[in-house]
Amino acid sequence: MNRSPIRFVLFQPSHPGNIGAVARAIKTMGFEELMLVSPTAEIDGEARARASGALDVLTAAPVVRELDDAIADCGFVVGASARRRRLNWPELDPQECAEALMRAADAKPAAVVFGPERAGLSNAELDRCNALVYIPSNPAYSSLNLGMAVQIVAYELRRALAADTKPEDSGPPPASAADMELFYAHLEHVLLGSGFLNPQNPRHLMRRLRRLFNRARLDENELNIMRGILSALVPGSGDSAASQNGTAAGRNG
Repeated sequence: MNRSPIRFVLFQPSHPGNIGAVARAIKTMGFEELMLVSPTAEIDGEARARASGALDVLTAAPVVRELDDAIADCGFVVGASARRRRLNWPELDPQECAEALMRAADAKPAAVVFGPERAGLSNAELDRCNALVYIPSNPAYSSLNLGMAVQIVAYELRRALAADTKPEDSGPPPASAADMELFYAHLEHVLLGSGFLNPQNPRHLMRRLRRLFNRARLDENELNIMRGILSALVPGSGDSAASQNGTAAGRNG
């Protein structure tokens, strides 16, 4: 079976040794796609030493500025979290996470995102994720370092790969993360124009809507239907939203 890659994304890693340890962790389990988002650490001698045999994975890892750049082509994205959140994300344990990633990779690349060592992923980063993977640990000392957390997920992925679980339904491929961001911009534009969203504070409700659609995991056909409905309700709104989204991206870049 020609499976799309599973990508390990490190968001703002701050310790070079951890980056090297992650490269080693994923290579030992048969994976090689590593991507770094705005790292605050350089690939130095410590990173190379900790990679120990996985220098090819380490040195080939692309560095991008934004999380959206790392997951734009992915159809399924999981964010790793060391703590549970008040808003309800679909939560997977490492085994469930691995099985879901493997199934998703039959259609498009899939990614698991790990946050900064000190703070983890914020809600803004988790907004980009379809689900959250939570690694149970001792509540009195839940101190998993980055390399350990990646190793656990990579190990479960290796087990899932050995099982080679096939999807029950080979329908349309899932919508990519980049296309979902265009949809969210379109949806927000229409809801602001209708008065449904409070223009002074649209983010709270939009975050809940993101949870809803990320949980649903729209495929490409379903996304086209949703975009078509929005365009039928407000003709030209898709072009306006895309223009505004591009302007905002330029300001943020």
